[in-house]
Amino acid sequence: MRHSPVRWTRYRTVSPVSKGVVVALAGHDSRSHAGYPRRADARRNYGQLVEQARIAFAESGVDASLDEIARRAGVASGTLYRHFPTRLDLIETVLAEQIAELAGLGRGLLAADDDFDALSTWLRATLKHALTYRGLSAAVMNSALDRGNGLVSAWHAELFEVGSALLSRARQSGAVTADADDADVMKMVGAIAWAAQDSPDSPAQADRLLTLLVNGLRHPGRPR
Repeated sequence: MRHSPVRWTRYRTVSPVSKGVVVALAGHDSRSHAGYPRRADARRNYGQLVEQARIAFAESGVDASLDEIARRAGVASGTLYRHFPTRLDLIETVLAEQIAELAGLGRGLLAADDDFDALSTWLRATLKHALTYRGLSAAVMNSALDRGNGLVSAWHAELFEVGSALLSRARQSGAVTADADDADVMKMVGAIAWAAQDSPDSPAQADRLLTLLVNGLRHPGRPR
């Protein structure tokens, strides 16, 4: 899926791999950004805004119309801005909720019977997320660099921990090669997302490239 170009000013240069990997970061509580509402009706509005923003950003990228998001959520534009004073607040909240799901998936897969399948399932989910939300992650990363906050670092630390745990479990069981490095694997997933993003068959190419990575991780003695 092609997204609209990002139009924020004061953008800094971010490496291709970093842009791909940042969407695979987790651990941020999305409710803390714009202030999670306490009233039941406000919570419903908040939830609808985040869900419709998730859909709109996936369809149109970071430049999706905020008024259209509010309309789809069934609220006035003013309600959106009360919950999310800036576009970046909404982007960070959407990303954080999606990333939290990705981290939760990884933790759940730690209990799966097949260590190798658990790892490959999570890597595929991470790659799909990277392709879907790459424009949003670039916006958050550049904003974090400009503001000097630790948002991206916090996301990176927690999801890296999840990915490392899955990879370590697969290494210990002999499902993957002993020299598979955690950081290398995560960077390669980011690199695949970057390489495939402008391809006419982006999802298919990304899947082919990830299959090459996964097959390379597989221990030679493990049946395919």
